[in-house]
This record gives sequence, structure tokens and C-alpha cells, in this order.
Amino acid sequence: MALRMADVLGLPGLDLRLLAGAGGLHREVRWAHVIELTDPVPWLRGGELVLTVGLGLPDDPQGQRDYVRRLADAGCAGLGFPPGEIRTELPPAVLRAADECDFPVVAAVESTPFIAITEAVAQWYADHRSRQERQALKAQDAMARAALRSGPAGIVRELAAGAGGEVLLLDSAGHVRAAEPPERRDWHEAVRAAVRRGTRGALGTTFGDWEIHVASTGISGSPSGWLAVASAPPVAAHVRILANHAANLVGVGVEGVRSARAKTHQQRAAFFAAALEENSATLWDRLEDACPLPPPPYEVVALRAGGAEPPKLARLVLDTLAEVIDDPALEERLVVCPLPEALVAVLPDAKPRTGRALAERLTARAGQVRAGAATARDRTELPATIYRATSAISRSEDVYRHADELAASALFQGVFDGPAVDRFVDSALEPLRRQDERRRAGTPSLVDCVRTFLDEGQNLEAAARKLDIHRNTLRSRLRTAERVTNRSLDQPQDRLELWLATTLERPDATADYRQT
Repeated sequence: MALRMADVLGLPGLDLRLLAGAGGLHREVRWAHVIELTDPVPWLRGGELVLTVGLGLPDDPQGQRDYVRRLADAGCAGLGFPPGEIRTELPPAVLRAADECDFPVVAAVESTPFIAITEAVAQWYADHRSRQERQALKAQDAMARAALRSGPAGIVRELAAGAGGEVLLLDSAGHVRAAEPPERRDWHEAVRAAVRRGTRGALGTTFGDWEIHVASTGISGSPSGWLAVASAPPVAAHVRILANHAANLVGVGVEGVRSARAKTHQQRAAFFAAALEENSATLWDRLEDACPLPPPPYEVVALRAGGAEPPKLARLVLDTLAEVIDDPALEERLVVCPLPEALVAVLPDAKPRTGRALAERLTARAGQVRAGAATARDRTELPATIYRATSAISRSEDVYRHADELAASALFQGVFDGPAVDRFVDSALEPLRRQDERRRAGTPSLVDCVRTFLDEGQNLEAAARKLDIHRNTLRSRLRTAERVTNRSLDQPQDRLELWLATTLERPDATADYRQT
């Protein structure tokens, strides 16, 4: 909020009359200044209410008009004149020029000396700063209470109210944690572009008519996120103070969450390590009660960072997982356990692989990180799978390596290629494809059924779960596959041929049945 000429006319203790230039009452008054030069413009900075008794006012009408126009063009707020001093009244040329330029001219009566006008303007700004300080203190109290009641979202709401603008809170990956208003705004992208460097501190940017102040969050190290306030100019000084205060509140809150999360996962890791060592069904059952795991199957990831011990790496992994897995309930069921050979994380087995995203983000944050991974179908396979994942840690430049990518199936795909392979695959699978032309929508293809059944070690229950169908439906589909291919899944040679064909099949030969 700024002081305008219209406000000056109503300031207490002043007796001012508007003589001309009513169209310029919106002009902002930064200061009231007495000056008696013929050309005062070089000594002014704009925003002044120029006060003069008329000593410097030219005698000729043209000079008087030029005097007014120079003040208006210089961005001055208006002209104040005390009738009865040097001149009993202002010349008509001055008043006409003021109306033409929408440049307010006011008369100060005898009870209003120039010093009173200057003091009144100065007092208004002093009172305004006091109001801003009180508003900032009130907003700070409101944000502190909101931090206790509703966390970052509450802080963002109170900051938007106190700053009189819009607010955006991003995490370290640039994802929106909270916003006020909650709808997406075009200026959000300008903030993301400004913080891609990931540097700590505060910065300013603009977007259209918005002025944007951005502050990093987090107590130390890399920023845990960024808080941005967008305001229409001019931006009051207390807005930046409030933004920095809010960023500190968010950072303290995040640090508290990180500490609590680290302690919780330390307890989970202790349970998990004991279950690994014992590897008994009884202990795994107890583990499920005290330390529930994600739903199987699991992606087991073994991590090593150059020179960093597994316990030191664990906290960074937990922070990064909070960004990779956008599901707080699922995040609570993950396991991050420091073992002598590596830091082990038990994650849900998903496509694309969560472990790869984790390893790539860790590398961006902490430098040289290497990850090996393997899939466990259930918790009883975890000890052996951890060994496979640790063995898969690449010694090359690859950040991430999954054990399945080193298996025989991947070897076959890399070695066998060409027309002969296409003929073999078509010969084995063409009957299945023709039969699938008559299948119902939502039913898995025969190729998928055979491939999954063989990949799951001929375990009908496991294959049915993976295909998300009933076991009787899968049994019926497999019988159909045996009939149309004239092969038996009970015969080793027939199984080998079908396994080779489904393994070597081109990725685009079949489509996911869920998209059919």
C-alpha cells in the first residue's frame, strides 16, 4: 500500500485545497520536499510532492507550463503552493498545464506550513511500517500455530493470507507439496525453472505481473524443498520476512519428520536383520506383526556409495525414497537395513523399477552410488535374494543392475537373433496368436499365460496371482495352449521350446491384455 495524493488531502492536521489536476490524485507520494529552483528536476528522484512559494516559477506563461510538465514527466506526485506568500494566486497557465498533465496542484492555507506537510507524510510512512510489523508478527504467530496443527499445508495457507499473495511449496524433486490456492498456476513453472540448480538460499524472479520470492527449506545440506510467494508489485518488505520465516518453519518440521522416520526405520531394520539371521517361519510371522513389509513380490536393492558406510547412507536413502514413492502408507512398510556387505532396501516390485529411480536420484545427490537388485517372490526368499542383489552390484559405470538382466533369458535375447529366430518363434507361437483372436476382452493372452506359468516355475497359484486371474481360468487357458500347439507342459522338451519361444519373442509381438 502506498500513500497517494488523494490520501494526502485527508491527512490529519493538514488544511489543503485541490486547485487543479484532479485526474492525477492516484499519483504516489514518496516524500514532501521544499525546493525553489527554476528547474528542480535534476535534484529530484520521483514521487515527491514539490512544495514551493513560487521563487523559481518563471514569469512567462510558456515557462510556467514547461515547469509543470517537467515535474509531471519526472514522476513527481504533485505541486504544493501557499497563497499569499510571493504570489497571491497561481498563474492560470500553471493550472491549465496541471489539468492537461493530470498533475495535482494543492494550496496550503496559512494554518498548514510546509514543515507540517513533510512531517505528516513522514508520519504516515512510519505508521505504515508499524502496521506492517504488527501484521508480520500476527502472521508469524498464525504460521507457528498452523505448523503445530496441520504442518506445511497450514503454514502455506497462513503465509498466503499474511502476504496477500499466492504461495507454492515444492519438495526437493520439484513436486508440489502444498499450494494456496491449490489450483495449478502458470507461475509455478517459473519457480521450478528457477530452482533447478538446487542451490540453498533465497532468490527473486518475475512472471508476468507477479514478483516472486523463493526461499529454500531445510536446516543444512541440500535443500529439502523450496517455498515461493508470488505478489503483485510493489512487494512490501514484510512479505520476504514472512517467506523466510515460513521456510524455516517448514525446514524444522521436515527435519522433525526425518528424525522420526529415521528412528522408526532403525527399529524396523533391527527386526528385519534378526529375521534374516534366524530365517524361520515363526520369526517371519512375528516380523509381519511388528514390521509389516510391502505386498509381495519384492524388489530387493543392495546399495553402496563410495566411501560411505551403510548406516550413514541409510538416512539419505530414506529421504530419497520419500520422493520416489509418492505413497506415505506404502513408504512406512519399506525396509532400509544396513548390513555388512551393503545397505539393503526392500521395495515393492514395480515397473518401471523403483530401485533404478532410487539409484539415479542418490547418484545425483551423493555422487558415486552403485545398486544391485533382484526379485523375491515372498519373504522366505529374501535371504537368498539379498545375496543375488549384492552380487549384481555393477563394477562398471552402470548405476543400477538387476539380477534378472543377467539371467539366462537375457543372455538368450542378446545372443540369438535374426530370421531363424523369427521363424522358430512364429512356428511355436502362431497357433496361440490365432486362438487369441477369439479371446474375450480382459482375458490374458495364451502367450502371456504360458510365459508366466513357466517363469513362475510351473506354480499355478503364483502365475494366477501375477496375471490377476483365478487359478481355474489359468488352468483352462493352459489346456487350450497345449491343445492348439500340440505340446504338453508336462514334457521337458515341449516346455523348453515354449519357454525359448516366449523368451525370444519380440517385445511388440503381443500387447498387454489389460489394454485390449
